[in-house]
Amino acid sequence: MAFMLVCVLVFTISVCKAQPAAPAIYVFGDSFMDVGNNNYLLLSVVKANFPHNGIDFPNMKPTGRFSNGKNIADFLVKEIGLPTPPPYLSLVGSATLPINGVSFASGGGGILNESGRIIAVQALSLGQQVDYFTMVRDRLVRQLGPSGAQARLSKSLFPIVIGTNDLFAYFTVGSLVAKLYTPQQYVDRMLSTFKGLFKTLYGLGARKLVVAGVPAVGCCPMQRRTNRTGECIVELNNMAIKYNDGLKMMLQELKSELPGMNYAYFDYYGAWVSLFQNETYGFTEIKEACCGLGNLNADVPCIPIARFCPNRKNHFFWDRVHPTEAAAIFFSDMLYSGLQQFMAPMNVEQLLLAG
Repeated sequence: MAFMLVCVLVFTISVCKAQPAAPAIYVFGDSFMDVGNNNYLLLSVVKANFPHNGIDFPNMKPTGRFSNGKNIADFLVKEIGLPTPPPYLSLVGSATLPINGVSFASGGGGILNESGRIIAVQALSLGQQVDYFTMVRDRLVRQLGPSGAQARLSKSLFPIVIGTNDLFAYFTVGSLVAKLYTPQQYVDRMLSTFKGLFKTLYGLGARKLVVAGVPAVGCCPMQRRTNRTGECIVELNNMAIKYNDGLKMMLQELKSELPGMNYAYFDYYGAWVSLFQNETYGFTEIKEACCGLGNLNADVPCIPIARFCPNRKNHFFWDRVHPTEAAAIFFSDMLYSGLQQFMAPMNVEQLLLAG
């Protein structure tokens, strides 16, 4: 009788266990989503695998996330019911790859290849990330067969959060690209490059894509500190708005052009501004970085000699660019189940049910 009871209990638990909302997630982007790829880039100067990063991560471990704890990618996959996918570069040489996803996101990476060289010396551009996904997809085809791989990929989620470093590269002091291109020409280059890579992902089997606009990065401490008043850099934010407007229009065009493709656009810019302006979110410090040194705690990055704030929950910024774990939780919730104020034409929860 006892044996039968155990069997019934085990059977009940296995039946009741919730299934993930997607079979896999393939993450593309920059340091807002990086879970450790840059740890494996020897020449990169944009890394976070040292204290005080990870001070609120399990076991206080610095993992390569540009955060005091977890980032948007971690919380989004939790909403879906999947484990956080490992960084692709940690899997190089492995005989097998995780069936439930991989992260290609790289701190300092941009849509344009040169952006990573300007910002980080070495980073994975969006093009390189798509190339690595091509290799992952080829292995999936060998494992499941062409039809099996396509069936799985068509239900998988493809978040893309990138573009900030391209704008930083343009506004870097002495920037060559700023001399070669007007702001509109540069934004057009970003959009045309992104469009080509988006269509490549579609050709490789992606059908459910989540695309974030560029946030209000002119308001991050690294930029504010260059302004005598400590206010946001308007020119940088205006260029972000220009890019985001073009991105939204491009996605609408791609929707009508690519059969079976569905997308969710995240107004990351509006989300930042909303958290800045609405104190009910709990962020009483929106200008100064929690971790760093100097003016607005942003003259020096979050490195071991930096100081960090005791209360990370009321700070919007962890370091001079990246949001705290507390802010990342809000962004993940907006992505997954947010209203059309921030998600268009649908949120991630609706996207996973579409098609």
